[in-house]
Order: sequence, then structure tokens, then C-alpha cells
Amino acid sequence: MKLLAGLLRLDAFLYFINLITAAQPFFGGGTDSYRRKVSLELNPDPSGSSNVSVLHVRAVGGNDTLHFLWSSLGVPTLLLVHTDSPETRVQIDWARLLSGNASGSLTVEPASAVQYSTAFLFSKIWEYSDGRNSADQSQAAVDSYFPPYSLEEFTWEDSNRTLNRSALTAQLCGRNQSQHSGRVCFQISAFESWGRDPAWPRLLHSSNSSQLRFVIEGVPPRSNRSRFALELLSIDSRDHEVREETRRSIDDEYTPSIFQVSRLVSVHANSSAPVLSYAQWKPVAYRTASPVFEDSTPCRHSPCTPLLQPPRLGLALAFFGGALDQGYRASAVNISFGVPGEPYYNATGYLSWSCLLGLGSPPEDSFSPLVLGIMAVGLGTPALLLLVGGACVCGQRLRRQQPGYAPIS
Repeated sequence: MKLLAGLLRLDAFLYFINLITAAQPFFGGGTDSYRRKVSLELNPDPSGSSNVSVLHVRAVGGNDTLHFLWSSLGVPTLLLVHTDSPETRVQIDWARLLSGNASGSLTVEPASAVQYSTAFLFSKIWEYSDGRNSADQSQAAVDSYFPPYSLEEFTWEDSNRTLNRSALTAQLCGRNQSQHSGRVCFQISAFESWGRDPAWPRLLHSSNSSQLRFVIEGVPPRSNRSRFALELLSIDSRDHEVREETRRSIDDEYTPSIFQVSRLVSVHANSSAPVLSYAQWKPVAYRTASPVFEDSTPCRHSPCTPLLQPPRLGLALAFFGGALDQGYRASAVNISFGVPGEPYYNATGYLSWSCLLGLGSPPEDSFSPLVLGIMAVGLGTPALLLLVGGACVCGQRLRRQQPGYAPIS
């Protein structure tokens, strides 16, 4: 009987979880059903004189188009452009793009349809010797830093070999010209709709975003206690403000032990208007190519620092042109990998970190069905017991207060 009662309670619990899952949209945790028609196009240098190419992700909606353009020209750069027409096209003047003056060589036509644009640049990789095991760049001695790896000076492989139009993914890998081993890779993924990446940290994405996975693999460390950091630059209009945010949650089902999301968002200055663009990531990296919980390592980011002048590099210069000097501002953030007590890079010679880049408001995790079910059972069961117990007590009192009937003589 006890076993039967236990099975019945288990069945009831599983049924309740399924009920919560079906009702999740009504609790604010539903999926976004909006879809875009997404295509990938790789535009190589038509002259064949260089390995430079421009990957174009075109995401067409009902009445607008998002253009995500990725290239290693200058430094690895992701350019994001939102237009109010499903018919806009990208034009590249290759001769000008590869010349010493690339300004204005990349345009989106018609220009009047462009509503908003921004760019994210991955400019440097810092390496420092963490002798005190503090994993804090601000505390690291000046002489513990090695000369940074400038990604502008890397030699990049042909992305055509890794382009997967059906999976909407591509990969760009490069090597430092002074090294013959090790490489740095960026894998870009595009999405037609709302969903979650199957690989850890399982970032939530929407049809308005692309994901970048940054990998350092086999790069020879320059000390026995090396740690790395990645410099991320954001370029946006001077009319906008770039804010640094941290969102916390009690639900770590998809990324165990990580209870927060870090992000940079661009908004209208002095306004509560919706977010224009964002870079969003979980503060965690992984030390193996097939990550598991034991191979995770937390990461940190420095405060967002304004730059005096946006870098005139690559796609940023090609699209924004001379307006970079007057109409745009740049901000820099360093993402460092590892915390005190964590293994150094030398332990595995591998690091991976994922970031979501997109237009509009970033997708936000809600409580998962499992957590909603546990909360509902944990909070609902005591309340139900109190309610049933109170009803039983009241019923007994009412029966006691009913007047009895005297026998008829």
C-alpha cells in the first residue's frame, strides 16, 4: 500500500509538472514565436589576392531586415544594421575596402531604410602571469603582463571551409604570425527563432541575435601561471549610452552554479526607451572542447571604459566612414577568464567563451518548468494542507454545535 501511494504521488507530481510546462507562457516564461527568414552568404575577395571575406547574415522579417556582417578585416568585427524594409541589400566596393582608405566601402541600400547600426570589435587578447593567484587584472603587476596579441595582426583562414548554410554557422580561425602552433577561433551562429543553444553555457537566443563562441586552443603560454583576457569594443552613436548591467536569478538549471547574466546594452541617452542593441553573456568559460561542469571556470569583466576615439578599423571604418570621428563613441570591456583557486590556462591549453550579440531587447531567462513545478508544489502543498485541515476542523465544530433531538415519550 505504501508503495502504491508513493507511485500515485509521483504520478501526480509528474502530471503537475507537465501542467506547469503547458501553462508556462501564462507565467511569462513562454517562447517567442516570431520567426525570420535567415540566410548566410560569404563574400570573398573577388580578386583572390587576400584571405579577407565578409560573412553576411540576412534576417528578413515581416516589414524589416536585420543585417549581421562579420569579417576579419582589420580586427574581427560584427556589424549590426537594422532596416525598416525587407528589401534592403548590402553593397561592397572591394577595391576600396582593401585599399588604404576603406571609408564608405560598405553600404546598405537604400540608405534611407537604415534605422540603427552598431559594431562590436574583438581587438586584443591579453596574457598575464598570475603569480599571486588573484585572477584580478587590476592587481596584476605591470611586469606580469606580456605584450598583447593584436588580432589585427593575425593571419586568418578561409571561412568558406566551415560555412554551413543549413545549420546557419561559420567559423573564423587565425594564428599569430610569430607562432606556428595554436589558434584563435570565432564561431558565429544565426537563428531563425527563439531557442537555446545545445552546448554549454546554453545561452537563450532570439531571431534578432547572433552568437559568437570565442576559443583559444593550443596557444603556447608565456608563463607557468598564465591567464587570458579578451578586449571587446563597442561602437555606437554619441546620442546613445552604453550601460553595463548584471541580472541575477535563482534558477541555474541550464548553466549549473551560474546565477547571473552580464551584458552591455545601448539605449537612448537620458531615456527609458527600449534597448537598441546588446552584448550578453554568462560569466563562465570552459577549459575543454566538450565542456562539462567540472571543466567550467568563472570569468569577470572590467568596468565599461569610454575611449577617446573609436578605432578606424575594418568593417567599422568601411560602414561608418568619416562619421566615426564625430558622430560615434567607443567603449571597452575586458573579459578575463578564471578566478582565484581555479586552474590556469596551462592545465588544458584550451578556453572557450560564448557571447550573444543582437538588436532590440536581449532575451531573458524565466523560471524553467521544473523550478516552477517545485515552487508550486513546495508552496502549494502546505497551503492545501492548511486549507483542508481548516475545513475539517470547522466541519467537526459545526457538527458538535448542532442541537440534539429529545426522545418522544
